[in-house]
Amino acid sequence: MASWLSELKHDPSRALMASGNEAVAYFARRDLLGEDPDPLKAVWGLPEVERILRKQRDDGSWGPQGLSDRYPPRHKTLLETFKALRTLVRRYQLTQGHEAAARAAEYLFGWQTQGGDFRGFIGDQYATYYTGETMAVLVLCGYGEDPRIHRGFRWLLSMRQDDGGWTIPLLTHRLDRITGLRATSGPWETLEPDRSKPFSHNWTDMVLRAFAVHPGYSSREEALHAARLLKTRFFKPDA
Repeated sequence: MASWLSELKHDPSRALMASGNEAVAYFARRDLLGEDPDPLKAVWGLPEVERILRKQRDDGSWGPQGLSDRYPPRHKTLLETFKALRTLVRRYQLTQGHEAAARAAEYLFGWQTQGGDFRGFIGDQYATYYTGETMAVLVLCGYGEDPRIHRGFRWLLSMRQDDGGWTIPLLTHRLDRITGLRATSGPWETLEPDRSKPFSHNWTDMVLRAFAVHPGYSSREEALHAARLLKTRFFKPDA
């Protein structure tokens, strides 16, 4: 009996195997039952994966479906590419060994600033949360030791609030609705955070996803401290 099974009242593997989802069944056999299924490329060739890949552009991106991508420039293309690669990596475990995943990763890296963050998700503003989740996807895609990922971690560590958690810097300023929309949808001054404001558990969660999947950063005291902060916020409204 698998060690994890002794902790459960019911064995979920049978339901997973009978789900009708070939990817779910594959990973259940491999990760739960310890079986040696076909090579992972069998999952990469599933029709669901092919449907996503057919829409990929030559530059590695995915574009908005029937929507303008003029303002803010290329925002929807960035977002659609992030969402597509996240699905391919988290659901089907594509890595940089797959040519399409590698092209998508390089497209996303093209949005990284010299400082280390991924800029463009909310206009010219810092997007700590999207940076964290984007980095998590890229680490899972096989880029964990890429210098650009290390640069991203240095940036995330530099953007903590005084309490050790993270928020969206824009939200630490009292902006009216119209100003907030303008600040995130077009050319605008990048607002620095008011670090005295409390952390947000929603956005700290997304940042910590990058730390959680990286062997070299998951045990950093800064990450562990932020995780302990999250534990204090169960069933409480966000800051």
